[in-house]
Amino acid sequence: MSLTAASTAFQGDRRIASGPLAEVALVVKAHDGAASILVFDDATGAVVDLDLRGSDAEIVARLAERFPAVRSAEPVAEGQPTPEAGTRGRGRPKLGVIAREVTLLPRQWEWLAAQPGGASQALRRLVDAARRADGDEGVRRSRREAAYRFLSAVAGNLPGFEEASRALFAGDLEKFAREMANWPTDIRSHALKLAGSALGK
Repeated sequence: MSLTAASTAFQGDRRIASGPLAEVALVVKAHDGAASILVFDDATGAVVDLDLRGSDAEIVARLAERFPAVRSAEPVAEGQPTPEAGTRGRGRPKLGVIAREVTLLPRQWEWLAAQPGGASQALRRLVDAARRADGDEGVRRSRREAAYRFLSAVAGNLPGFEEASRALFAGDLEKFAREMANWPTDIRSHALKLAGSALGK
């Protein structure tokens, strides 16, 4: 997650803010009853714990420290140095190449290193091949899980929750919407938004 990641704040069954995390955090701070507000990461449906003490600048600074911008560079092996902040690392920043630590066995590193283009290109080819084989199922699965996490936090006690959950994981949009028909509008609309691609929207 990052300061610009999409997030949504709910107080009870009412949506009070939606947008980049830093902006939503400041709206929550200024809102009456901030302690009763839940902020959700729209990508995962998980609750984001916010520290709203101090000035707006202090809040944003803490969020920036907790969710630092990701540097662009080639993937690196475990234990290998990564480019220092402020220096230009290897890779293709304009393509959004991200530095992450990858842990493999020695024989796996040897195999990767022997591939055309080296370890990074081989890893990218393997990931792309796996994604093609998976089709859109990975995306649908993550959207179902995001919607379920959100609903578990705000709608677990609402009538039809279990039935709606089953419909969600079955990919049945009509039944999912039908089971939520009498729920508060903001909860229902946000759940449908999160689940969108999981339900063929």
